[in-house]
Amino acid sequence: MKAPIVMGLVVGPLQVNCYIVGCPDTAAAAVIDPGGDADAVARRLESSGLALRAVINTHAHPDHTGGNAALVARTGAPLLIHEADAPLLAGAADLAAMLGLPSPPSPPPDRLLRDGDEIAVGGVALRVIHTPGHTPGSICLWHPGGAGASPLLFTGDTVFAGGAGRTDLPGGSQARLLASIRDRIMPLPAGTRVLPGHGPASTLRRELRENPFLLP
Repeated sequence: MKAPIVMGLVVGPLQVNCYIVGCPDTAAAAVIDPGGDADAVARRLESSGLALRAVINTHAHPDHTGGNAALVARTGAPLLIHEADAPLLAGAADLAAMLGLPSPPSPPPDRLLRDGDEIAVGGVALRVIHTPGHTPGSICLWHPGGAGASPLLFTGDTVFAGGAGRTDLPGGSQARLLASIRDRIMPLPAGTRVLPGHGPASTLRRELRENPFLLP
């Protein structure tokens, strides 16, 4: 199994990590969390020779969804989000206004995700891990790696390097977040590369050793 192409861009006023995940064999690609700067994301896809096949939101907060409308309109790619966050996505513009963020209304999702679903991007498959807590429908996306490359976990705002997502916005739950981290993330291979929604990348091994939210 070949490792996917992974490129990161920092987008929007809250400095969200937007990721492009591409298949090296077919040049198909997915964009995870286009929180803004949709033109820059589209230019990176085009300059890399990748064709967008899916836009995926790890959750429905407007700093992660602000570029949905422009990117979908430009490419026609389907929009995917967990079914439990679809209601939040519909109200993302209202939450953005409350937080003082620019965010055009998102189009409705084309596919509602559930735990265990696989998202095919050419020959690359991303597995959905439902990790509620930051929002009811927060997800992480897992890839087992390949050709000697480490497994990958795109964590959205569930886990950061040295921290975890806030739970004080609508639908948040500290208890559910901690349970998600304990039950869904901590059992993954320690060599997994953690690619969060904000801040630097890490590894699960490092987070198990240093992150207070992952300590026994």
